[in-house]
Amino acid sequence: MAQLWGGRFTKETDQLVYNFNASLSFDQKLYKQDITGSMAHAEMLAKQGILTQQEKEEITAGLQEILKEIEEGTLEFSPEYEDIHSFVEANLIARKGEVGKKLHTGRSRNDQVALDMKMYVRDEIKEIDGLLKELLTSLLHIMKENLHTYMPGFTHLQKAQPVTIAHHFGAYFEMFKRDRSRMQDVKKRLNLCPLGSGALAGTTYPLDRAYTAQLLGFDGPTLNSMDSVADRDYLIELLSGLSTIMMHLSRFCEEIILWNSNEYQFVEIDDGYSTGSSIMPQKKNPDIAELVRGKTGRVYGALMSMLTTMKGIPLAYNKDMQEDKEFTFDAIDTVKGCIALFNGMISTMEFKKENMENSAKNGFTNATDAADYLVNHGVAFRDAHGIVGRLVLFCIEKNCSLDDLSLEEYQEISPVFQEDIYEAISMKNCVEKRNTIGAPGTEAMQEVIGIQEKYLEEN
Repeated sequence: MAQLWGGRFTKETDQLVYNFNASLSFDQKLYKQDITGSMAHAEMLAKQGILTQQEKEEITAGLQEILKEIEEGTLEFSPEYEDIHSFVEANLIARKGEVGKKLHTGRSRNDQVALDMKMYVRDEIKEIDGLLKELLTSLLHIMKENLHTYMPGFTHLQKAQPVTIAHHFGAYFEMFKRDRSRMQDVKKRLNLCPLGSGALAGTTYPLDRAYTAQLLGFDGPTLNSMDSVADRDYLIELLSGLSTIMMHLSRFCEEIILWNSNEYQFVEIDDGYSTGSSIMPQKKNPDIAELVRGKTGRVYGALMSMLTTMKGIPLAYNKDMQEDKEFTFDAIDTVKGCIALFNGMISTMEFKKENMENSAKNGFTNATDAADYLVNHGVAFRDAHGIVGRLVLFCIEKNCSLDDLSLEEYQEISPVFQEDIYEAISMKNCVEKRNTIGAPGTEAMQEVIGIQEKYLEEN
């Protein structure tokens, strides 16, 4: 057992206790952040005269060797080490001898792991942001290509009013844009450096914490040493943001699953993102969409685990907080995989445009426009609402749409209707009349697309 402590103890830790306590099996993910943080710490110690320049150079060279060998696969993680910190430090001491023992001056594993996790999360937020930007780029492309692809818009899962694919996908563009903003908010709040806080009460060494923060790309040092080692708010915020991303993906997947069904037939998912059945040869299942929807609960679980872990912990550091890593790592990996796969699925998905438009026509989605027609001809809206409701009942009895009624049939219910009613309720006019920004009309959508293109260029 390679441990960084033991002088106080008279016998070895029980192997089962050691195994239960150890974290290297999962915190090895932090090796790059741990080594980078250690090199910055050594740089600061030398600046402050706590290490000599020669000692700093030896320590840095040893740490760079360890990093290189880990990445080349020639230095493997071994269960004899308790955690990533002891792994790195023990290997440094094995290479550099006594000078390696000086690296830990002025720090604790408590502030060290707080630093490593912050740096890891910061790096992962950058990757997630890149994936979200790729998804937004795909959505914008689909929007541009489908300004005139009509489909029913829904409320209560009932056909409501006609919209376009551009309008519908634009709603998800807004959601994922907010997700990027939330991730940046997390990054902004976490970007204070805890290193130098020690176990909880700082250190007697003349550290320059602001210099360490600068070396590591932080906005400055944290201002309370107890909070520095006890804070996991940024992980709760991260997992909350990741849960929201998954909720948005899940909603989108639910719609794609419906649209892909035989009852809707709005889309055809590419074979590369579908699977078959072991018994039913006709089946083509939307497994990727279903798995993304299913994995949402996994990320929600990570958030609840983090909240539950932290809710009863007194200041400052407690071993419970080691439990922050496994489900955070898993949630991050899950979200990254889901965004990438979802992006591939929608980018290759085929829209059955005729089916979508026919569904909009046959679902009385132009009923509101028929009522607006009457209002524009002097009928009070509440009366117009009742008249069109009677028209819809008549169409249901005849098994037809509003477009199929003759003018005589319209006029039997209200003499206000004239020949121009057909133009007023045409699919194109129903959409194009809605041209205020945020609505589905071509002019409005083009304005929105221009705004979103600028957003992607600048962010």
